[in-house]
Amino acid sequence: MNELNHFSEAGRARMVDVGDKASTQRVAIASGILRMQSATLQRIRDGKIAKGDVLTVADVGAVMAAKRTPDIIPMCHSIALTGVEVEFSEIVEPDAQGCVGIRVLATASCVGQTGVEMEALCAANVALLTIYDMCKAIDRGMRIECVQLEEKRGGKSGVWRRGDGA
Repeated sequence: MNELNHFSEAGRARMVDVGDKASTQRVAIASGILRMQSATLQRIRDGKIAKGDVLTVADVGAVMAAKRTPDIIPMCHSIALTGVEVEFSEIVEPDAQGCVGIRVLATASCVGQTGVEMEALCAANVALLTIYDMCKAIDRGMRIECVQLEEKRGGKSGVWRRGDGA
């Protein structure tokens, strides 16, 4: 396997040159969970959070984060995104600590020479952080869990899916 290296021959950090790679359709999907008290989830559902419509703001934050990923990840390439989709679902079954939650699924896509995994992961993280920020006054014990890449498609390596044994 040909691994790209973020270090020069002199050992200095550098951005990998992807200029010789073919442009292909690339998609990455990332997920994460924000655990909270059931009363907090109910207030989000009911639109009773003082700062506004939590999931709409989190959706916008996720898109903005995907677009700004190279500004916060040092060696990340600037990518012309063709799309960012964000989905939220409720987790109503309490965990061992009695918390319910919201799961975010962020999908980033482009046609380019490098993947969009970092953009999807940034989008998922910022969506969760935005929900936390908007609800922290009523539930400081919320916790972010399991932010991870679920799938990536495109490029020379093709398709990778969590749970496929790789």
